[in-house]
Amino acid sequence: MFTLLVLSLLGSYVNIPVAQLPPERIVTDQEVSFFGMRYVIPMVKDLQQTIIAVNLGGAIIPTLLSLYLLVKNQLYVRGLIGVVLVTAIVHSMAYPVRGMGIAVPTFIPPLVAAAVALILSRKFAPPLAYISGSLGTLIGADLLNLDKVQGLGAPVASIGGAGTFDGIFLSGILAVLLA
Repeated sequence: MFTLLVLSLLGSYVNIPVAQLPPERIVTDQEVSFFGMRYVIPMVKDLQQTIIAVNLGGAIIPTLLSLYLLVKNQLYVRGLIGVVLVTAIVHSMAYPVRGMGIAVPTFIPPLVAAAVALILSRKFAPPLAYISGSLGTLIGADLLNLDKVQGLGAPVASIGGAGTFDGIFLSGILAVLLA
């Protein structure tokens, strides 16, 4: 599990482009502060396409690990309930940030995932916390907000990256601590 968390951390620097949105105005050379975290937006040209990318460490590795844990522990119903609950809560707190993309308060996904996992099953709380936190954050913050990316002026909209990576990574660490 520790190795996968390290791979997820290292993979957070890898974005795999999957689509491009039509050109729009990009916010240039700006610092954005969101819940105490400061993000610097790189300088780019005024008109540039927004690239939709999938983050290796924040989307692909956590999804594969979540599916593995779901099947290995046969948590199909509890996993589905956990993912739906975390998705709903994270989606309600996801916030579009101009020039950056979609962000989520850092500690909400892991805390909600831990609470949901402990309520649904104490025996399987660690894998359930990881599954619910990872997939719930990906779906609630990124996938359900893809329609808002067009007007944000971000050069890259990374599914599982930037603001949502923190929640996904912390959910993984929390699951390890619960174990």
